[in-house]
Amino acid sequence: MRHRHFTDVPDLIAPGDLVVRNVSRVIRARLIGTRDNGRPAEVLLVRPDPAGGWIAMVHPGGKLKQGRRVSFGIEARVTIAAVLGGGLRRVTFDGIAVERVMERYGHVPLPPYIDRSDEEADVHRYQTVYAKTDGSIAAPTAGLHFTHAILDRLRDRGATLADVVLHVGPGTFKPVEVDVLTDHVMHAEWYDVPEATARAVADARARGGRIWAVGTTTVRTLEAAATDDPSTPVASGRGWTDLFIYPPHAFRVVQGVLTNFHLPRSTLLMLVAAFAGYDHTMQAYREAVERGYRLFSYGDAMAIADRV
Repeated sequence: MRHRHFTDVPDLIAPGDLVVRNVSRVIRARLIGTRDNGRPAEVLLVRPDPAGGWIAMVHPGGKLKQGRRVSFGIEARVTIAAVLGGGLRRVTFDGIAVERVMERYGHVPLPPYIDRSDEEADVHRYQTVYAKTDGSIAAPTAGLHFTHAILDRLRDRGATLADVVLHVGPGTFKPVEVDVLTDHVMHAEWYDVPEATARAVADARARGGRIWAVGTTTVRTLEAAATDDPSTPVASGRGWTDLFIYPPHAFRVVQGVLTNFHLPRSTLLMLVAAFAGYDHTMQAYREAVERGYRLFSYGDAMAIADRV
């Protein structure tokens, strides 16, 4: 166990290694409006519904039953079309398009433990420098540490960069509240592995390079797309994954992980413990706390590798 600065990360990644990052972009998904009785309400857009409308979470959930409406300004309104399981609703928009509603009335959905309202700067600050595909309601926060200069140093060192997309959903914030881990239900999240990324993984594996994942979302994407074909370790394509990684888990693709320090009882912490080992992970967390590391979304990071 060593203590370094994040600017040292290029020194940890060898020439020939592949660094895969999640280029999903956070959208202004938190909408604050009023119910028909004039009282406040919130709608958190989770993902588009293929059947039409959007899947969303709402507050107050007990009041927003099917048929109830939430208004934003004078020209936009949401109707609760259906009550789904897991605290979700299907909502439809009346008035103007959802993109216009988010642009005009949307807020950046900061993590619930950040006790302040979002600011205009969060539109840029709560994004990775390489974010480009709209769809997440939370940033893939391990990537927040990267600057263009660090990415350039990785390339100069001989590492290869590749992209995936996983749109982060509410499952990121959902704590594990069951005693038997297999009883925990993950919210499915949409992912995309481009053909170029699948080829890059195969090429890195063939030359003996390590596959590094920036963040737990990238880990889940690569492991969800893993195959049994040695010539094609990861399949290109897009779809939904509810993969829950916890100890013990046999990792099929990822050999290095860059990740933040995560909340207790979170699926993210369990993924890290599966990769690094439970005892080693807890030791790292204790040492980080003792040394005053900052935790969670805007906090510090760790690099975990199968070999150094």
